Amino acid sequence: MNGLTLALGIGAAVVLVAVLAVRVSVRLGLPSLLLYLGIGVAIGEAGFGIRFDDAQLTQALGLAALVLILIEGGLTTRWTDVRPSLGIGIALSTVAVAVSVGVTAAGLHFILGLDWKQAALWGSVLAPTDAAAVFSVLRGLGVSKRLVGSLELESGLNDAPSYIAVVVLSTATTIDWVFPLLAVYELAAGALIGLGLGWLGAVALRRVALPATGLYPLATVAMCVVAFSTGQLAHASGLLATYVAALVLGNSQLPHRADTVSFAEGLGWLSQIGLFVLLGLFASPSRLLESVVPGLVAAAVLLLLARPLSVFLSSLPFRVPWREQVFLSWAGLRGAVPIVLAMIPLSENLPGARDLVDAVFVLVIVLTLVQGGTLPLFARVLGLAKGARSQHVEVDAAPLDELGAELLQVKIPQGSRLHGIYLTELRLPPGATVSLVTREGEGFTPEPTTRLQVHDQLLIVATQQARDATERRIRALDRAGRYARWRGEHGD
Repeated sequence: MNGLTLALGIGAAVVLVAVLAVRVSVRLGLPSLLLYLGIGVAIGEAGFGIRFDDAQLTQALGLAALVLILIEGGLTTRWTDVRPSLGIGIALSTVAVAVSVGVTAAGLHFILGLDWKQAALWGSVLAPTDAAAVFSVLRGLGVSKRLVGSLELESGLNDAPSYIAVVVLSTATTIDWVFPLLAVYELAAGALIGLGLGWLGAVALRRVALPATGLYPLATVAMCVVAFSTGQLAHASGLLATYVAALVLGNSQLPHRADTVSFAEGLGWLSQIGLFVLLGLFASPSRLLESVVPGLVAAAVLLLLARPLSVFLSSLPFRVPWREQVFLSWAGLRGAVPIVLAMIPLSENLPGARDLVDAVFVLVIVLTLVQGGTLPLFARVLGLAKGARSQHVEVDAAPLDELGAELLQVKIPQGSRLHGIYLTELRLPPGATVSLVTREGEGFTPEPTTRLQVHDQLLIVATQQARDATERRIRALDRAGRYARWRGEHGD
C-alpha cells in the first residue's frame, strides 16, 4: 500500500508540474513536449535516480497513449475543414510516407553506412508526423483550412502505414512482393472497420438515453478503443480504425458533444504528458551524447531531402502552389510517434536498435526546436498567415427522452455571421423554437425583434424529427449569414 501511495503521489505531482509547464511553454514559445521530456529526464537516472529501461512496457504504454491522442484528434477534427484536403491528405499519408522512407533510407545508407534493411527501418520510424504536435500548433497559426486540413489528415493517417512497415521490418526475416499487398489490405480493412464502428456508435448513442451526461463521453471513447482492438484482431490497422472511427463520431450529431470533446481533450493532454514523461524517463542522457551525430545527420536528411521531395511528389496531382509546398515541407512536425515506433525493434532485440532509439530522441528534440519554433515565422514570411480563423458555431445537444425532443445549446463565436441576425431571420424548421437567450450572464426570453450578438448563447427546443434540420440551418447561417440559402449554403 505504501508503494501504491507513493506512486500515486508522484504521478499526481508530475501531472500538476506538466500542466503548469504548458503556461511556461506558451510564454517562452517552446513546444510543451520538450518540457515534458525534460521532466522525465529530471526524475530519471540522471536526476532523482529513478531507473526505467523496460522497452516492451514503454512500447505498450506508448501505443495506448497514441490511441488516445488519435481519438482526441479525430473527435476534434471538423469534416468541413478537412474535406477539401482529403486528396492531398491521403497522398501525404501514403505516397509521401513511401517516398520519405526510400529517400531517408538511401541517405542514411550512403552517409552512415547502414545496411539497406536497417536504413529502411530508420526511414520507416522517422516517416510519421506527430498528431499531438500538429493538432496543438497548427490550429493557432491562422493559415488556410486547406493547409491545416492536409496536415491534420496526414498526422492522423500516416501512423498506420509507418507502424505496419516498422513491424514488418522488425519481425520478418525477408521482405517479398507480398508486403505491399499486406499493407493495402491492412489500411483498407482498418478504414472500413473504423467507418462501420463509428457509424454504429453514432446511431446507438443518439438512440439510447443514458442516465448520466458523463456516460456519453465514456461510451464515445470506448467505441473508438473497440475500433482499435477490432482492427488489430482482424490483422488490420488498428490505428487507422481508431482515427476514422473518432472522425466519424466527432462529426456526428452526438448528444452532449461539447462534453465529449472536452473529455477527449483532457484524455489527450493526459496521454501526451504521460507519454513524453515516460519517454524522458526511459532516455539516458549519457547515451544520447553518443548519438548526437547520427541524430543530426538523420534530421538533416529528413528535413532537407526526404520531406520536401515527398511533399513535392505527393502534391503534384493537386497543383499546390510552391509557397504551400514549402510550408507543408517545414510543418512535418515529429514528436512521440517516431520514439514509440523505435521501441518496436528494441523490444525485438534487433542489432543496432538501441542506437536507433537514442538517435530518434536527438532528432525529435532538434526538429521540435527548429521546426516548432520557426513555423509561425515561416507562415508569415510565405504570406500564408491570415490571422486567427473564426471559430465554428458550437451546437451541443441534450436528449429530452420523455418529451421526444432535444435541447440544443448554441454559442455564437467571434466572427460568426449569426451576429446581427434577427430572431425571425433564423427561419428554423417547424418543431423548433428559441426558448432562451443568455447575454453577458443574463438570460431573457427572446422576441421576434431580438437581434443576436457575438457570445450570445441560445437554447433551442426541437423535436427529434426537426433536430437535424435545425442544426444544419444554424450552421448555414453561421457560415453565410441571413442569405445562406441564396448563397447555396445548407449547413451540411
